[in-house]
Amino acid sequence: MSPATTEQFTASAADAGRRVDVVLAERFPDLSRNRVQHLVDDGFVLVNDQPPRRASRLAEGDAVECTIPERTTKVEADPDIAFSTIHAGDDVIAIDKPAGLAVHPGAGRPDGTLVNGLLARYPEIAAVGGAERPGIVHRLDMDTSGVMLVARTEAAHHSLVEQFGDRKVQKTYVALVAGSFPHASGTIEAPIGRSTADPRRMEVDWSGQPALSEFRRVARTDDASLLELDLVTGRTHQARVHLAAVGFAVLGDPVYGTDGGADRQMLHAWRIAADLPDGTRLTARAGLHADMLQALADFDIDGAGYGATDWAVDQGG
Repeated sequence: MSPATTEQFTASAADAGRRVDVVLAERFPDLSRNRVQHLVDDGFVLVNDQPPRRASRLAEGDAVECTIPERTTKVEADPDIAFSTIHAGDDVIAIDKPAGLAVHPGAGRPDGTLVNGLLARYPEIAAVGGAERPGIVHRLDMDTSGVMLVARTEAAHHSLVEQFGDRKVQKTYVALVAGSFPHASGTIEAPIGRSTADPRRMEVDWSGQPALSEFRRVARTDDASLLELDLVTGRTHQARVHLAAVGFAVLGDPVYGTDGGADRQMLHAWRIAADLPDGTRLTARAGLHADMLQALADFDIDGAGYGATDWAVDQGG
């Protein structure tokens, strides 16, 4: 299969009811299952002209299109990349990603990413997952700070990928939004798709992928509010798109709102919990970073309850 080729086929009766990533991996045996899943996640796969989830099920007659871009060269280790390790277990690493750091190399960004730094500290992850993003099972936007999980073994990578696909990973974000948020708690349920006007943006699209966010208001003033968000699904830019859609964009997010005087979007991945291969459950928290604490103080909002960085492993189930 030559670089940057596009393959098309129509789902057969035998494909009906099966996961799109499984069918693709069988049709293109020179692509690993992991590689196929990343193609799905990155929008290189379309089913009836819409990007599916990796766990989406095909129906007979579905039109499937898969573009296979040229693979990048091996990612190089870079010990100068700054990030904090919260916990380094045998199978899973929990890290605290600073704002302004991209998670992995991509178009126009061949290096200077979290992955480059991870390879310098934990070289064994080079053999875990895909060559372009070793160890990576989920991502944060470049200007979102906070906790991430990284797979240290192939078993952990497979387990975490499945847990994310099955919505078994608990993810709680903290967001500072512009305006006095009127609701104490609730849900935002609105499907998300890629913007037709600007492919770099996402938007609420009723033909898009289902997306569900649960929120709790922690504090508010006349000008700003502090929210906790549990992202039940994990769509691209989900928290930012959902909050902007209800009229309370994340402060400092000029893509979906205005910068509001903040240097970056005030969105932080505060807590994450997932099962380890041995059946125990890891919970890790990353305390708010100094710039976000200062932004809260500027609005007379107390962020002390989000200052702790810690982790715990408990019995799963």
